[in-house]
Amino acid sequence: MRHFDLVIIGTGSGNSIANKRFASWDIAIVEKGAVGGTCLNVGCIPTKMFVHTADVAGTPAAAARLGVDAHLDGVRWTDVRDRIFGRIDPIAENGRRWRAERNANVTFYQGTARFVGPKTLDTGTGEVITADRFVLAAGGRPVVPDVVDLESVGYHTSDTVMRLDALPPRMTILGSGFVAAEFAHVFSSFGVQVTVIARSDLLLRHEDHAIASRFTQLASGKWDVRLSRKAVRAERVGGVVRLHLEGPDGAEVVESEELLVAVGRKPNSDLLDLPATGVETHPDGRVVVDEFQRTSVEGIYALGDISTDYQLKHVANHEARVVQHNLLNPDAPIAADHRFVPSAVFSSPQIASVGLTEQEATARGVRFVTAEQAYASIAYGWAMEDNTGFAKVLADPATGQILGAHIIGPQAPTVIQPVIQAMSFGLDARSMARGQYWIHPAMPEVLENALLNLPLD
Repeated sequence: MRHFDLVIIGTGSGNSIANKRFASWDIAIVEKGAVGGTCLNVGCIPTKMFVHTADVAGTPAAAARLGVDAHLDGVRWTDVRDRIFGRIDPIAENGRRWRAERNANVTFYQGTARFVGPKTLDTGTGEVITADRFVLAAGGRPVVPDVVDLESVGYHTSDTVMRLDALPPRMTILGSGFVAAEFAHVFSSFGVQVTVIARSDLLLRHEDHAIASRFTQLASGKWDVRLSRKAVRAERVGGVVRLHLEGPDGAEVVESEELLVAVGRKPNSDLLDLPATGVETHPDGRVVVDEFQRTSVEGIYALGDISTDYQLKHVANHEARVVQHNLLNPDAPIAADHRFVPSAVFSSPQIASVGLTEQEATARGVRFVTAEQAYASIAYGWAMEDNTGFAKVLADPATGQILGAHIIGPQAPTVIQPVIQAMSFGLDARSMARGQYWIHPAMPEVLENALLNLPLD
């Protein structure tokens, strides 16, 4: 039985750990899928390539009000799909070859890892190995809800829907989070009739309610949005999926050629048989870690979607840097910093958030004041004639400490970055607003004015 200094399970952010500083370590990497993990292969990168294409496809529809006559001749789906994965797939394959063939101190196993004893791992290749240290970075996978006969009708998840053979006339999306919002934008921009089914009374309900309400309003004007519905049964009749719902007005049926299930994701911890090595998990399956990303077993670390509830690539990357340092410096560990974790939704319109939402601040009993600033009230937003976007900020009325910021509108994920920096480095609202130049006319002025309008003590 071969013994290693370190075994890394998963090749998403965990793959970045084994760099030249570990050249003297004997390392094994085990991966059950494509190298690069969720983000590269079925997540952030390909979805944003589709989103960008969808943004381009949607441009003619918005041009007429500006006096520009344009039309969309069509979307060549297979060309779009093949262009995107023609760039993605070689990266994953080259990453596998690089690890397997060009890293003298790394042994690469293509298999599904499973613990069979304390620090003893079946690699899924017929070989069982042991190690002094492990990094659990095996990610997560889509949740499939308990809907009668769902398995028999043939559905897609975010893992498969981007490789459709052809665009369907209609698509039903079961879910109301960021995955649902982004794919609804993509497929509707490509000419698909999209129906979104939400159990709650808002889309993106985890966003600040002002943002979620505006997004739901705008989405309802573009897609068939069914709120407060529960899917109870699915059936396929010929080439059509019939999804049976229960809602405020009783039973109803939605029909479409394709069904996308996008109700959330769950950690892959259950696939690793962690009890065999003593690693503890939360009831929802997340691996229990401390601030240093250490699990309940000495020498075993975890990072990313398998242990965090953020499920964001930038969080996994941060945690990978923490684990990397702590592996090399176990007597001087550093802690992960999750104080100000931003997130974004690349739909139409775009959304970005950091810090507390108003409902979170209220639930925690935090003193706060808020201010909102419309895109239309700043020069560039007015020039664009954007009448729906806005920024919202929350702050402590006594100290001016920025507690949260939320934006809906063009380039929201880019516009929000200055306030993320301000929160991270401890700038109060007034110092941020008046302690620097703001380019005029430019989008970030929406933040400047929102900060200045806060009713601070």
